[in-house]
Amino acid sequence: MTDQQLRPDWPSNPDVVLLRDIATAVLHLAAVDRLDSFTLPYPAGAQRAMDALVLQCLRNGAKPPAGVPEMMHWARARPLGSWPLDRLPTDLFDAADRLIDEDSGEPAQLCHELAVPGHGDSTGRQYDRMVIHEALRACRAMSSPESYTAFRRLLVTRPVLTEADWAEVSTDLYLDPVRFLIEEIYASVPLGFRRDGSYLCCHRCLTLLHPVSDTEWWCERDQCRHRGPAPHGRELPTAEVGELRQLRKALRQFVTGPGQAETSLENELRVLGLTVEMWPGFDAYDLRITFPDGHVWAVDVKDWAHPAFLGRSATAVRTDPPYDEACWVVPGFRVRARRDYLDVYARERGEEVGGLRLLTDDQLKSAARLRLSGGRGPDASIGPLHADRTSTLPPPRRERRPAHTTTGPTGERTAPIDGAGKDGADHA
Repeated sequence: MTDQQLRPDWPSNPDVVLLRDIATAVLHLAAVDRLDSFTLPYPAGAQRAMDALVLQCLRNGAKPPAGVPEMMHWARARPLGSWPLDRLPTDLFDAADRLIDEDSGEPAQLCHELAVPGHGDSTGRQYDRMVIHEALRACRAMSSPESYTAFRRLLVTRPVLTEADWAEVSTDLYLDPVRFLIEEIYASVPLGFRRDGSYLCCHRCLTLLHPVSDTEWWCERDQCRHRGPAPHGRELPTAEVGELRQLRKALRQFVTGPGQAETSLENELRVLGLTVEMWPGFDAYDLRITFPDGHVWAVDVKDWAHPAFLGRSATAVRTDPPYDEACWVVPGFRVRARRDYLDVYARERGEEVGGLRLLTDDQLKSAARLRLSGGRGPDASIGPLHADRTSTLPPPRRERRPAHTTTGPTGERTAPIDGAGKDGADHA
């Protein structure tokens, strides 16, 4: 029996399908901006999810939620494993898995992952893909991969712009092809982010912190909260910075957050003396890492909360621009929070991706250091392990890079290679 035959068929489990519907309802309700203008009935999808949950509770002899508001309370207060759903796989969710973050009341990242394409996509996920696709289209039309790289780096490193920042961005020639998008995706900051006439940025993820009491601030990023209280970064008094703009929430969540894991890895690999190209070939993958001997690694960074959903989403890394080995990378804090993360990913990964490995960022850097020092073998490699080489697909074709390269906005070399990018930004 093959590993593929051993994969659990939990995506078609009726209780998992029900949770997908509930997660989608949570996202749709969370997208209602003006509750003062909201009138009953609830959106049809939310009511259908509620009715299905009530029916399942009655079948199991459990007390159902009294209505949509109580269903939303369950989503925030009850770990998914404690819901009265007797057909739910017992090891799929752990005690920390909720649809709504307890502290902030915002949909958790897991909620977005449950509401995946094909099961009721959220408005936010549609928006971030649309923006990325439009950026790709505009930059391809201008034959300007360096403009796409500059655009992605802007979204990752500058989620908040003061009036002075806005003026600087407005004169950046690399961003000319996507100027129309920049004017749309940066919006005025709501007053709810302000306290005592000032705004405060998170030092780690650079986004604005939310004031949750007279003295405390809350960061919307999972990674920051896992590492403890958000460290205070830039303080932005309104009287000094003028009008403040920030990326729209979908982009902060699905592009800025995962992108910071990518750029952090970029910086650390460059310190080792490696050549790193970001989002090469119009975003075919995230990092193209070249060793002094010409050996090339291709890396996609995936910052997902749940390893099973990540494993089911596994697809082979695009082969253009060419490389010698490829893998996916997950931030180490995900594995520290869930010790079976890598094993669950491997169990759920399909045969068609040829044993595509998932490494932590620390494992990738360790392999790079070992290879730089002359080491060879599995520990100095990121490709599929020997036992995982089950794909019938040929390995990526190795090609010499063209002698002529262009220089991107941050100094990395970007070859003028045509190729389709990934399906939007990383699924966070």
